[in-house]
Amino acid sequence: QVHLVESGGRLVQAGGSLKLSCAASGHDFSNYAMGWFRQTPSKGRDFVAAIGWSGESKFYADSVNGRFSVSRDNAKSTLYLQMNNLELEDTAVYYCATSVRLGATSPSPYDSWGPGTQVTVSS
Repeated sequence: QVHLVESGGRLVQAGGSLKLSCAASGHDFSNYAMGWFRQTPSKGRDFVAAIGWSGESKFYADSVNGRFSVSRDNAKSTLYLQMNNLELEDTAVYYCATSVRLGATSPSPYDSWGPGTQVTVSS
């Protein structure tokens, strides 16, 4: 399994920006498609974005499309999520995960998960 650690979450005002990182170790990062999910106490783990092995294929949830951008640096074994124009509804714990399936939008095809990083958007 790949070991994943997210970072970059913090308190930010609505309308602001934040960039999350997900550092991977243990296996060849470029062998995996990657995804970002988020979870609140009252909801399940929701899909946010996904990216293919080379970074050319990208997928977004409707709620973040046009505001969030997913990218990866295979040389650094790191996944990123640039979040712009943040809204109160973006408050959640954000998780990165690996998958052998490209563009999966449900949690089940993802096998390695990080511990998450808290993003809180205030008014």
